[in-house]
Amino acid sequence: MWDLKLSIMKKTLIIILALAISGLTMAQKFAYVDTDYILKSIPTYESAQEQLEIMSSDWQAEVEAQYAEIEKLYNEFQAEKVLLTEDMKQQREEEIIQKERIVKNLQKKYFGPEGDLFRKRKELIEPIQNDIFNAIKEIATDGNYGVIFDASGGANFLYSDPKYDKSDLVLEKLGFKN
Repeated sequence: MWDLKLSIMKKTLIIILALAISGLTMAQKFAYVDTDYILKSIPTYESAQEQLEIMSSDWQAEVEAQYAEIEKLYNEFQAEKVLLTEDMKQQREEEIIQKERIVKNLQKKYFGPEGDLFRKRKELIEPIQNDIFNAIKEIATDGNYGVIFDASGGANFLYSDPKYDKSDLVLEKLGFKN
């Protein structure tokens, strides 16, 4: 419910902002692009996404396998607990806790905010995004557009004239359309 309200508020804010901008800058030209469409039309982006998905799946499988091993150790410990001395119990518990720490660190290394997946995504995707931004900036400058909106994601338009869609022009600037 909260997500729906937040989504409606975002859309309303975008529309109000667009109307305010258009009221203040009547002489300015407006256009929009669909970055989802642009990205899907760039083979290197699709390839990068596939590569990231494979890496992510492999790393996730590795982490899950280690968690399964920890669960196995824990279940064995629970089954044998009554037969173990206090020192042995403590040693087994520490072993399980240590393995759990190792797996959590591995998970953080792979999937954390500054982890391997984040860095690889930045390495593969950021240059493509920069190229798109530079192409949009060039189109805006050459075409004297005051604002270029992104029609993908949050900027849902109630109506948009296709003549203002500059997505194919961005792809052309990037060398992916004739």
